[in-house]
Amino acid sequence: MELVTPGIGLIVWQAVAFIIVLLILRAFAWNPIMSALRTREGLIEDSLKAAENAKAEMEQVKLDNEYLLQEAKIERDKLLQEASVIANKIKEDAKKETSVITDKMIADAKSSIESEKKAALAEVKNLVAELSLEISEKLLREKLSDDKSQKALIDKFLKEVKVN
Repeated sequence: MELVTPGIGLIVWQAVAFIIVLLILRAFAWNPIMSALRTREGLIEDSLKAAENAKAEMEQVKLDNEYLLQEAKIERDKLLQEASVIANKIKEDAKKETSVITDKMIADAKSSIESEKKAALAEVKNLVAELSLEISEKLLREKLSDDKSQKALIDKFLKEVKVN
């Protein structure tokens, strides 16, 4: 049973060795490990604070973006409304200008028609006068082919000249 139960001397030497190892570990390993853990804990806390700050900043940026988006929508609606007003004004101006041009074209066409009409009437009058002269000339030649009718016509003209 000696194998299963250790002796008192062995237990004492093991306890002394354990305490020495514990003191050496405490002197050389425990403090650096603890300081590394404290440093890591501080880094983790700083990272958590930075994450919270980033989250708050993101919320603020999100609110700012929503505000800017609303302003952009209002500005867009305003610009669209102004563009619509300008387009309607341009349409109205174009209609007015077209109306003025159309009226001018109609007036020009009427004056052109009137001048053509006057020219045609003058030409018709000239043609009628020429035809009348030709007909009169033919009639007079035919009637005045003999001497008797020539004397009668001359007498008639002389009587008319005296009367007037």
